[in-house]
Amino acid sequence: MTDKIEHVFDAPFAKPNGLYGTADGLWTVDQVTEKVSKLSYQDGSVLTTVETESHNTSGLAYGDGALWLAANGKTPFRDARPTDFDYGRILKVHPTSGETLNAHRMPDGGGVHGIEWAEGTLWLTTLRTQTLSQVNPDTFEVLHKIPVPYTRAHGLAWDDGYIWCVHTSHRVIVKLDVQDGRVTETIEVREPKPEPHGLTLHDGALWYCDAESGAICRILMS
Repeated sequence: MTDKIEHVFDAPFAKPNGLYGTADGLWTVDQVTEKVSKLSYQDGSVLTTVETESHNTSGLAYGDGALWLAANGKTPFRDARPTDFDYGRILKVHPTSGETLNAHRMPDGGGVHGIEWAEGTLWLTTLRTQTLSQVNPDTFEVLHKIPVPYTRAHGLAWDDGYIWCVHTSHRVIVKLDVQDGRVTETIEVREPKPEPHGLTLHDGALWYCDAESGAICRILMS
């Protein structure tokens, strides 16, 4: 599969750590500045940018008319801000003003890298318990959990009853059955290809970003 991975363009900032594809553009978030930009799929040009109150952002999604940011606790990449927290939270953010509309602590009390909006619910990488948790976006009640096969679960992408999950340290992207976590497909991202962090599925292709190199890549699925 590695030969089907193409480096499409670079993000407009240093550490793109989350992706979410919508019909009108590719949302990505910077782990340092906490800025979120919507990019053109064709050339990566910036369509819009919003500043947020997130902290150490490690993933994002879009749903219910809002951005959802995975804020992974204190950040080592910049000076502290009054809006930083010591623990992992999920922020619901206005997509044009960047205003924080709501915030929830992680259900397992740990950190978070990946987040995905799917069928009116959120899926989160609950890192402390090495699971994916499906939650009600209003109450954050846990609706369902499945195990993940490796450590450092990162970006997530919904695929009609299945969910793709990046395991960054292992350089693999696995397709999981959302009923029980069974691995149904594995994509290896071998060096020297950019390392996978954030993930999204758009128009039949997986897109991922690399928070180390700044690259945004596409994996052709057929």
